[in-house]
Amino acid sequence: MRRSFAAALATLAAALLTGACALPAAADGTGTGDQGFTFKDSRIGESSGLAASRQHPGIYWTHNDSGDGPYIYAVDSRTGRTVARITLRGIGAPRDVEAISMGPDNQIYLGDIGDNLGGKWPYVWIYRLPEPKALKDETVTATQYVVKYANGPRDAESLIVHPRTGRVYIVDKKEDGGHLYEGPATLSTSGANIFRTIAAVDLWATDAAFSPDGRQLAVRGYFGGIYYDWNGGRIKREGQLDVPLQGQGEGVTYSVDGTRLLYSSEGVGSAVVAKDAPGRSAASSSSAGGSSAAAGGAGGVGGGGYKVGAVVVAVVAVAFFGLRWLRRRG
Repeated sequence: MRRSFAAALATLAAALLTGACALPAAADGTGTGDQGFTFKDSRIGESSGLAASRQHPGIYWTHNDSGDGPYIYAVDSRTGRTVARITLRGIGAPRDVEAISMGPDNQIYLGDIGDNLGGKWPYVWIYRLPEPKALKDETVTATQYVVKYANGPRDAESLIVHPRTGRVYIVDKKEDGGHLYEGPATLSTSGANIFRTIAAVDLWATDAAFSPDGRQLAVRGYFGGIYYDWNGGRIKREGQLDVPLQGQGEGVTYSVDGTRLLYSSEGVGSAVVAKDAPGRSAASSSSAGGSSAAAGGAGGVGGGGYKVGAVVVAVVAVAFFGLRWLRRRG
């Protein structure tokens, strides 16, 4: 049965007030790398995707939602500061960029796949560009691909590239659950690339990410997340993700070593929150810097009782976002 958004908000608010969820502490701005950080660049106001660079350790790529331009930003996770803004050349005007992913050979994929009209665009686009070897403001030529879905237009915010095969996948965004779509083995600039559904995803998905070894798929939403065993594309649900409550959470990526999941949100000066990746052992957690409580303000929630003030703030955030969403729908 389809759950209304209002009902979902009511359920979440009740859970918060009974202590089922807790608001993680805000980032302290000191720059803790893979332990979490805060965006310091005021130009990054609607971070809608996040991807960890393998070529530049500690660098995370992000981009804004619609209305910014053909730009992506390289952010140093140790400081939260932007170290490069890349302008894409050779593409049309971006419409609604919602996702970013790293593919093999340090290729960056950008998903212009959003559709705020609820699935009215007859086609969407994917852009691919080589990650620069030197981090500086520059213009880079990108390749543009036309994308269509086998079962008609739809809204989506999650684009993922398998780190081993380079195959591109999309998860569409539907309130009562969406699907995983598989693209052609190789994208083509000649004609449309048809994406076909291969599995159901039981989540209102806002972003997704492959683990560095390609064996695990993490999918996040506004209020939760799921991780799957990839199983060659025949995904098998393994459990829930420890997704932090954020103002408008729309980004997720694994750290390069696969031990952490980092979650981003829209908003100027928003925090990127780090959590242990599923299946991470206590030993690896200790060697990487201790428990999540010791990981710093951006990523950890202490083991003590929940603070009433944090719960109140969380409920207010949920209400604010719910009203914003209802205004968009209206």
